[in-house]
Amino acid sequence: MDRLSIVLIFMTGPALVGGLLILVLSLGYYNWQPIAAAIAIGLILTWPAAYAVSRWIKRDDPGWRSRSGKTDSKPDDSVDFPET
Repeated sequence: MDRLSIVLIFMTGPALVGGLLILVLSLGYYNWQPIAAAIAIGLILTWPAAYAVSRWIKRDDPGWRSRSGKTDSKPDDSVDFPET
């Protein structure tokens, strides 16, 4: 697992859960089922969102280097960097 994504979980989690909860309440659903569903969906999407943000940060950071041993001769978005 990517260490940066672990740190980003603590930022993306509250943002996703809070945003979905605000969306559900603003649509007028005040029962516990829609609120619980919004919280569950937010928690499920937290790690993939943090992982995507982590990859985005690492891809755009000129100081971050790949430790996979591959040369950086051509940028390829399909190349998965090692979990560092």
